[in-house]
Amino acid sequence: MRSLNLDQLRALIAVVETRSFSAASRQLHLSQPAVSVQIRELERRFGVRLIERLGKQAHATPPGRDLVDAATRIIREVDNAESTMRRYREGWIGRVRIGTANTALTYLLPPVLRRLSVEHPGIDLHIRNLPTRENVEALQQNEVDIAIVTLPVDRAQLKITPLLTERMIAILPASLRNIPDVVTPEYAVEQPLLMEHTRAAVYALVAQWISVTGKQPRVPMHLGTIEALCSAVSANLGMTIIPEMGLSGRESEIVVRPLDPPLARTLALAEHISKPDEPALALVRQALLTLRDTAGDRKAVAPSKVLEQRQPDQRNRRRH
Repeated sequence: MRSLNLDQLRALIAVVETRSFSAASRQLHLSQPAVSVQIRELERRFGVRLIERLGKQAHATPPGRDLVDAATRIIREVDNAESTMRRYREGWIGRVRIGTANTALTYLLPPVLRRLSVEHPGIDLHIRNLPTRENVEALQQNEVDIAIVTLPVDRAQLKITPLLTERMIAILPASLRNIPDVVTPEYAVEQPLLMEHTRAAVYALVAQWISVTGKQPRVPMHLGTIEALCSAVSANLGMTIIPEMGLSGRESEIVVRPLDPPLARTLALAEHISKPDEPALALVRQALLTLRDTAGDRKAVAPSKVLEQRQPDQRNRRRH
């Protein structure tokens, strides 16, 4: 049996959509007899009637409707294939799906994405904002091609490349009295502690840090982003512990303190070990790895210095 003729399928769709052989012929820029021949050839191929006339209108029979549904999907995929090949011919390199947590997307990725768009405009980038656990699942299900995750990640199917390590800091409402110079687990567990949702990697880090007290923290609310946590602290709803990069540009209604013992998180690049190394993915990977190369250039101001710059009078009053 010969392969399906796409022109015949287009003719069938046009007749059903316009309910007329003459209107279909005008739409397709063909003669009406030519459209009629294409429909008859389809009916002869499948051995069923596809079109029936009711008065002056042409309607699909039940098998005709099923074939129109299938033909529509076939035509759509053919058009997609032609569009993809045309884009390759015009300089398109490919598409890369990146998974990343919100902090990396907000504070780390914009310069990298901007450089990629300038140097490689032929790459389509699709960014998904996901916590580490869901990024790992998306990599295993081939829903993303590469991801920025928070360690530890223990999956044998993934290749993990550490990018940078940054310290965690405590931020507290400026109106809170008797804030110590450093925040310990024993101090934090006695405060209203605002935390990310339980699937977030930072939540697990903070929970483990506090676990040395043997007590459960009082968590009045879980919030989905670092920005929301900082806003809640500014509104005097409690304290929180965040990655230091999340402090950027914060207002003065907060007090910043280092943690004792120190707590840090490590961001890493994760890929499935079986992922084909296509040109677009290789270029994106190379760009993301510059985060590792420039990690030492990201000189964050120490929390104590931030405090001195923003509210020196408050710092002096609140020391033990």
